Order: sequence, then structure tokens, then C-alpha cells
Amino acid sequence: MIKLRSKRFSRSSSKLGNGSKAASPAEKDCRSVGEIKWERRPGGMLVQKRESNQSAGEGVITIRVSTVSQWHDISVDATSTFGELKMILSLVTSLEPREQRLLFRGKEREDNEFLHMVGVRDKDKVLLLEDPAIKEKKLLGMARGQPINNTRTISV
Repeated sequence: MIKLRSKRFSRSSSKLGNGSKAASPAEKDCRSVGEIKWERRPGGMLVQKRESNQSAGEGVITIRVSTVSQWHDISVDATSTFGELKMILSLVTSLEPREQRLLFRGKEREDNEFLHMVGVRDKDKVLLLEDPAIKEKKLLGMARGQPINNTRTISV
């Protein structure tokens, strides 16, 4: 079994004491690997950085947000949260973020959940619903604020 180490974390051959010895093929392979680049994920985990530019969790993705009667194509960063998506949708739909409910894969998502951690990819569909409790409050407020058309005249 061969253990490969990155060039950054391995000691030089002079410090190991084999200064005049020829390097084995396995040691040559270790040196040709190069430096490993690290990145910190939104959850706090330290992982090896991927080489491709468009790997999962990087770049801009387009999400189709569907309401009951219409849909919108929204371009956001793949590492955005559902709360950030709600802020963008508030500009498009005139619903405040607290009035919005976003569903992805049949589950309501919290504002602090990251799109890429949940599995949202390019051209995925997210369902936008208006919060029923806030919708009911709006309707009750409109009913109370409207003048009553039924006027009765009482004669004494």
C-alpha cells in the first residue's frame, strides 16, 4: 500500500536523512502531485478544492420559480441560501420574504438552507407559495377597512 503525501506537507529528502540516495518511483509520484488547495464549505467543513471551474456548488445557476399562475427564471449563485432567493423573488413578485414559502422536492425549505447543500442544480424548479396565514390576515384587513355597502335607515 502506497501513501501519497502532498508536496506542501511532506518533508524534504535532506531532512529525512537520505540525501544521497536516489528517490524511489513512489516518492517521485508524490512530488509530482503538487500542492493541494483547500476550501471551506458553508457548513464549516474543510475539503480539497475541486479542479473544474463548474463543479457542484460553484458558479451561477438558473432556477425556475413557479407560482400558481406564472413562473420566473432567476439566476443566482449556487452557494446562495433560500433566504437570499426570497429577497430576489420579493423584487419580482411583490411578496415580502416573510410572506413566501419555497418548496423544493416536496419540502418547505428554511431561509438558512444553502441551495447547493439541498441539491438545487441548474434549471431546477422551485415552487413559490404565499403563506396562507398571512394571506388570510390580508383578506381580513381588507374586509375591515372597506366601507360597508349595506346601510340601514332607522326611523324613530
